[in-house]
Amino acid sequence: WGSLVNPTGVAACPGSGCLAVAHDGKKRIHIFGPSGFCLRRFGERGEAGNDIKYPLDVTVTSDGHVVVTDGGDCSVKAFDLEGRGVLAVREGFSLPWGLDATPNSEVILTDSEAGALYRLTADFQRGELKKCQMIRSRLVSPRAIAVCQTSGAVVVIEHLKARGPSKGSTRVKILSAEMELIGQMDSFGLNLVFPSRIYATAVAFDREGRIIVTDVCSQAVICLGKPEEFPIFNPLISHGLSYPVGLTYMANDSLVVLDSGDHSIKVYSST
Repeated sequence: WGSLVNPTGVAACPGSGCLAVAHDGKKRIHIFGPSGFCLRRFGERGEAGNDIKYPLDVTVTSDGHVVVTDGGDCSVKAFDLEGRGVLAVREGFSLPWGLDATPNSEVILTDSEAGALYRLTADFQRGELKKCQMIRSRLVSPRAIAVCQTSGAVVVIEHLKARGPSKGSTRVKILSAEMELIGQMDSFGLNLVFPSRIYATAVAFDREGRIIVTDVCSQAVICLGKPEEFPIFNPLISHGLSYPVGLTYMANDSLVVLDSGDHSIKVYSST
């Protein structure tokens, strides 16, 4: 397994090229350098205020702060890159799950149990929460989320309840920066268009604004196109993955896949 235990989220640091990974080890957050070496570990498993009980996802803001959703005490916690806790936001969440940072270091996050999206604005340097606002409601168990760094569009993966013996399905929902619905399609609808059933677990935007998802059914990474052309079907990675649960792009346009099946990080060049 290496140093990762049941990893749940991965994010790239915009400035340093480092990767932050959330997992279930004794220290919940690992920071890896561009060459793959683990530079530091922090986020103790425990009961103290800045300890992390059960990390569900991680993002890194443009000003270099690591933000984690903690399903253990339903909070959002922020750290500097050295691992010092700077902020913990606990009020108002039912089950915060996925999150992604905007270019101006705001954080957009999903609340899976409340069926909502929140925008969290904070001065992370000072450890001050400025605003935590619900910006969209009436979603169905939203989990993974990504924010387009150019348009501000948001894509969310909803997890739909199972009917009968099946394990349920997922729905890819695209929202504008103003939180208006642009498009959506669930596993059944995608199956009508594509050759295989897609159960999406992670999502990202590439540099061109295309939507990229991981699919645990076909153990693949698939491009669904830009919001205005959604959905197209372009498999990017179709072998070598076991159970992909995390996805991010690095500054050099390399695609990073977090594979929970073999507890690893896999980096793919775009050439």
